[in-house]
Order: sequence, then structure tokens, then C-alpha cells
Amino acid sequence: MPRRTATMLASTLMLIALLCAGVFIRVPYSEMSPGPTVNTLDEHDGEPVLQISGRKTYPTTGHLNMTTVRVTSADYNMNLVEAVYGWLAHDSKVVPHDTLYPDGKTEEQSTQENAEEFSQSQESAKVAALKELDVPVKSWVIVATVLKGSPAEGRLHAGDVIKAVDGSAVKAPDDVAKLVTKHKPGENVVFTIVPAKEQAAAEKAYTTATKTQDVTITTAKSHDSGQQRAIVGISAGTDHTFPFTIDIKLADVGGPSAGLMFALGIYDKLTPGSLTGGKFVAGTGTIDDAGKVGPIGGIEMKTVGARSMGAQYFLTPKDNCAAAAKDTPGGLTLVKVDTIDDALNALKDIRTGDTAALPKCSAKG
Repeated sequence: MPRRTATMLASTLMLIALLCAGVFIRVPYSEMSPGPTVNTLDEHDGEPVLQISGRKTYPTTGHLNMTTVRVTSADYNMNLVEAVYGWLAHDSKVVPHDTLYPDGKTEEQSTQENAEEFSQSQESAKVAALKELDVPVKSWVIVATVLKGSPAEGRLHAGDVIKAVDGSAVKAPDDVAKLVTKHKPGENVVFTIVPAKEQAAAEKAYTTATKTQDVTITTAKSHDSGQQRAIVGISAGTDHTFPFTIDIKLADVGGPSAGLMFALGIYDKLTPGSLTGGKFVAGTGTIDDAGKVGPIGGIEMKTVGARSMGAQYFLTPKDNCAAAAKDTPGGLTLVKVDTIDDALNALKDIRTGDTAALPKCSAKG
């Protein structure tokens, strides 16, 4: 066999061997890629994303699209070839597996956590939008979750309203932990609550529940390393009662990052005229009850996905601006926002054509 032919054959066989090895070698990485974008002003799967009843609504035009990111599942192990391809691709990002699924979190746990965050983001979006419109919203501190096997299990339940702890009124979720940790492990703490069923009945009638009961729980020691603080095994959250019904219908989406766009969609439907002036605006960002916009993950994937659907402007959380500006898709303007007021002001500039006034993202933020 001629030397040149033998060399080419050996090289080909080596390349095949390397490719085969790449397919079978598993690496501890996961992939993020652009997910679907959904117009909060329109329909999805045949029904309106935002459904409002009991209050006058107005026609809307244009787009206020929330954006998503696809990720590989927790139990999927990428092979070396997939990882290299992802590193080289423009529209995907390969990250360490633990970045998406820390501490060995399972797919089921991640899905449940995302669903809870998505639900909370919807509530905060409603509150933020209605506060902008000066519509009163009643708020309550509630038991958000009860840890299995904890002292509170069977004593407190998700949805119970926490009125007081040891007789001290509870105004915010953080108050609960502060009052419980005044105790030593093994001491009793008294919760004054409105049971979840009583609260649900009151909310339905849009009245204030008055029937309370005291629940005494013996605290346990925190399992945190080096900590001796007292716990009862609950997390506290906030629930709200609205003067009319706002339903957000969007399946197979999780996480808190659609909060800003939901809030803007609700605001648009409850006010005359169009926030966008018919323009295609997409965006992302968490939102709290006060209208503060927070950063999210996967910003580069979201801008790519938004532009591929035709977005002209992208409302970007201030803390994500620097990362997003490093590789902005052509034809997409990144608009920096820190609050819902910032977003509403930016939308005014967009619909009036005064785009020179827009606070745009840069590599510095």
C-alpha cells in the first residue's frame, strides 16, 4: 500500500475513532437555547393569555412578548460532540450541569420550583400593574410551604394566613422568621392564623376573614451547618385579593422571568389606547409587588429568540444589560429598565417614535 494512501487511511480511522469516542464520552454540561416567545396581548393555544373579567378592558395592538429558554433535562448527560457543537453555535449556550440543577436537584424538583416561581410571578405582576393604576389590592402574609417532617407539618398548611406570631402582628413574610428565631430550639411558638379554607371563602366574597385560631408549635434546631437557630419548617409568602378577576393562561412555562411582561400586558388591557403603538416589543425580567424589575438567566438566548420572531425592541433588566449587549442580534434595540415605570416610559417613547430618548443597554450596563 502506498505510504500516502496508508497515511490517509490511518487518519480517517483515527478521525472515526475520535468521533465515536466523542459520542460515547459524557460530560457534566447542559445546554440552553432560545425557547418560544408568547404575545401576552394575544392568544396561545386557542385562548387569551390574559383573561380579565369584572372590569372594563380595551382593545390592544402590537406585541408585548414574554420570552423563554429551553434547557436540557436534569437526567440528560450531553456527549462531548454535543458540547463542542453547543460551544461553537451562536444560538445556544453550554453551561455546567450544576448551574441549572444545583445540589443534585432532580427534574421533578426543578419543575415544581419553576411552577411555584411562575405562579408567584403572576401574582406580583397583577399587583404591580394594579398599583400603577391606583387600584387597591388587599395583601396577606401566608404559609407558602411546609417542610415534610418538620414541627409545622400537620399543624400549619399552605395558604393559612399568618396574622401574628407570639402576639406580635405580622406585616411582611420576613417578620415570621425574625419572630420565630427569637426562640431557642425546643421552645414553643404561637401562630395566630386564619385557616386556608376560611381565607378562601373570604376572598371569594371579597371580604376580610375574621375567624382566627392559635396554633402552638415546638421549634426545632436548624440543620444549617454551625447554626443553632430555631425553626418550625415553613416558608412565608404573600397572597392577594383582587377586586376583579385576572387569569393568566399559559401552560408549560416556569420560572419568574415573565413577570414584567405580564404586568405590562395587564396594564395595557386595562387602559385605553395601545402601549406599543403597534410595534413588536419583547422583554423579560422578574417583578415584585412594588414594580421593581429583577435580573434573569439566559438573557442571550432570549434576545435571539425574540429577534427571530420579529421583535424590534427588547425590554432588558438593568442588571442583564451588559451581558445582553455583548452579542445583540442585528435589528434589535435593547432598552434598559429597572422598574415598571421605566418600562412604561420606554413604551411611550417607542410608540411616539422618540427612540433617541430610550435608555439603551451598553457593554457597561
